[in-house]
Amino acid sequence: MKKLRWIAGAGVSVIAGCMFVQVAAQQGARRSVLTGQAAFVDYRSMKAGTFRKITVADLPQPYATESARNNARLVPRPADAWPQAPAGFKVDLYMTGLEGPRQIRLAPNGDFFVAETRAGQVRIFRGRGQDGKPEQVSIFAAGLRQPFGIAFLPLGPNPEWVYIGNTNSVVRFPYHSGDLKAAGAAEVIIPSLPTGGHSTRDVVFSQDGKRLFVAVGSQSNVDDPDENKGEFHRANILEYTPDGKYVDVYASGIRNPVGLGINPKTGELWCSTNERDALGDNLVPDYVTHVQQGGFYGWPWYYMGDHQDPRHNGKHPELKGKILVPDVLVSPHNASLGLTFYEGRQFPQEYSGDLFAAEHGSWNRANRTGYEVIRVPLKDGRASGEFEDFLTGFVTTDGQVWGRPVGVAVAQDGSLFVTDDGSQSIWRVSYTGQ
Repeated sequence: MKKLRWIAGAGVSVIAGCMFVQVAAQQGARRSVLTGQAAFVDYRSMKAGTFRKITVADLPQPYATESARNNARLVPRPADAWPQAPAGFKVDLYMTGLEGPRQIRLAPNGDFFVAETRAGQVRIFRGRGQDGKPEQVSIFAAGLRQPFGIAFLPLGPNPEWVYIGNTNSVVRFPYHSGDLKAAGAAEVIIPSLPTGGHSTRDVVFSQDGKRLFVAVGSQSNVDDPDENKGEFHRANILEYTPDGKYVDVYASGIRNPVGLGINPKTGELWCSTNERDALGDNLVPDYVTHVQQGGFYGWPWYYMGDHQDPRHNGKHPELKGKILVPDVLVSPHNASLGLTFYEGRQFPQEYSGDLFAAEHGSWNRANRTGYEVIRVPLKDGRASGEFEDFLTGFVTTDGQVWGRPVGVAVAQDGSLFVTDDGSQSIWRVSYTGQ
């Protein structure tokens, strides 16, 4: 039986116990948004074009389900498998045969810089030929240690440096627009970052180019930093000058802030975060959020506001009321990684300014989640908490995983490029309107 009622300009319908909220889209059309328990992503229900909204009120109690170990065993991409995007979009294979493609960033001249973390190098991909493949491929720098983050400075059309976040340091190489190889040796800017545990070190500059942000994930799942000194300056976003002088902890309590980005509309720092494991299938949500300077996001003592982690029961009561709730909660154990903001003109106008984030995929969940790229609609740079399953299809109907999205970037022509370290590929998503 279907029940339908309208509230505050939004339609709410309940079908078979699942709630759908109809909200006005940016161009006036209405869309259905899965809410409540139906909003939690499961590979079996994942479909490109589905909108979801998870709230703090939807969270179960700790240990409502057992902690699962469901590691993905990668299989070769089946002949009939291909990433799926919403109607009107087309997905092409840009490049394959890579060695751990992770973060991807667009250089001002249109080249793509891709960190091949496993190979310890950063590779450049230039252009797109008649066959849909890059016209030129070059190794920009090699001999790196688990490189991930990539940033250019000065900002604008003529950068002089490429910054690279190794797992243990930040280095920079001389660069002139169009270089296919580093013009000189690496200069060590930040010589000693904590190592072990979460290894990705994303790097991004503020809009004025005066602040360098470095993401450093925790060493552990949920160790107490009061007792484990190895967690010093971890689960943080650190701030430095462009020359590598330490400034401060910009924000803390962020278990693993893998992907960083600057919202071009507001100038705010955003991050994509892997939250903690072992509290059950639907705890704790990963998230995408703007980051407040000096903000504390709860790890390891609390999560999603004043919810105390039972493994630290009674600790730090003085923090209650001071823990920030992230903007967009995504399914727990999604492993949310790289993010980007859409400033292109190829996609429909309603996508302008929206955020895309790569979800690498779960292990600590009975039924798989993640293994997709999500879209976060933004209005005037702000999120409502909704997200869309945008690029799916990396898991077969029987639960076999063949692809794992990591990084996202927007090309000069407005198409979206996605790195995939499962199939060792780069995918291109374009809008055709068909």
